[in-house]
Parts: sequence; C-alpha cells; structure tokens
Amino acid sequence: MDKVFQPVFYLFLIIIIFKLSRFAYRILRERKYRKELAQSGMPYIDKMDGRQFEFYLQALFQQLGYKIQVTPSSGDFGADLVMKGKEKIVIQAKRYSAKNRVSLSAVQEVYAAKAYYKANQAWVVTNSYFTKQAKELAAACDVTLLDRADLQKFINEVNPVFKAREIFENITPEPRKCPKCGQDLVVRDGNGTRFFGCSSFPSCRHTEKINKE
Repeated sequence: MDKVFQPVFYLFLIIIIFKLSRFAYRILRERKYRKELAQSGMPYIDKMDGRQFEFYLQALFQQLGYKIQVTPSSGDFGADLVMKGKEKIVIQAKRYSAKNRVSLSAVQEVYAAKAYYKANQAWVVTNSYFTKQAKELAAACDVTLLDRADLQKFINEVNPVFKAREIFENITPEPRKCPKCGQDLVVRDGNGTRFFGCSSFPSCRHTEKINKE
C-alpha cells in the first residue's frame, strides 16, 4: 500500500510546489509592473489632455539634449513636435483613453511631416495602443511607433528629473469653449479631481473631463 501511496504523494507535492511557484511569480511580476507604472507616471499621463501630453514629451526629449520646435495647433503638416539633435525627429503625440486605439491616419500624417520638415525619423507616441493597420503601415513606411508599454519603458530609461504629475498640475490644458453657453471653460478642482467648468457658473453648470476626446 505504501508503495502505491508514495508516488502519488510525491506527485501531489510537486503539483503543489509548482502552483505555489506560479502564484509567487505572478505576485512578483505584478509588483514589478506597479512599481514601473508608478515610476513612469503613466496614471497622470492618462489624465492629461493633448496639450499637456505634448509638453510632457517636449520636456522628456529636452532632457535627452534635443532642441524642441512646437508646431502650430493648426497647419502643423502632421507633426506636433519637431526634435532637433543628432537626428531630426518629427513626432505626432496621441493622448488617448485606453479604449481608443491610434489608427493608420496618424502614421500617414507623420510620414508626410517627415518629408515636409526634412526629418530623419518619424514617430507616433501614445499612451494607448495602435490598430493592426497602423502597425502594418508604419512597418512599410519606416515610422516608429511607441505604444503604452514602449512609452512606459522609454520614460523609465530616461528617468526624467521632472514628474508627469508636475506637468499635469502646472501646465494649463488647451482652452475650450462651453458647448452650452459659449463662454470659456476653466480648470477647477473638486474632491481631488481637476476638471473643466464653465466660467459663467452658476448660471451655467456645464463640466467636462480634462482629457475628454
């Protein structure tokens, strides 16, 4: 009986050890992910609007020694930022919500910007992800794509002296008009959350998220 029981016992022990090892690995991996996420400031990047995200990327590349040319909000020929260093890089910045993916139109636009600004490289940088079509076109056009995971890794490698939180809290979001009354929307604070509120409050009580797309 013991001869039958002993192999079963060892097999059971091996299974338990294997499952505990997998569980420990998942815990360690999750802790590492959370640490890297906090170091990158990604939660604050997710709260930014497009203008704040551009300022953040500008500061990031300045630390790498690049001189920055911020393009006009309209008529930018497909680039939000032009980075001048050892090489000239045009960047289109896409601050999206997690549910939205960057489409191939961003790749088309920054590829055209590369020619217009006579740049060596063209990048699309996002805190979200890219569609399959965008990835395929980027590969064909030699456009560099930095998705959420790539951006987080890039930030942690640069280890910027500033924090994403500083950009989010100190750079004013792009001005907006109230869709209800036409007055300016201003940044307000409430319950630890920043949001746009109508400047004509209390006659108009319209509010919006800062990172509304």
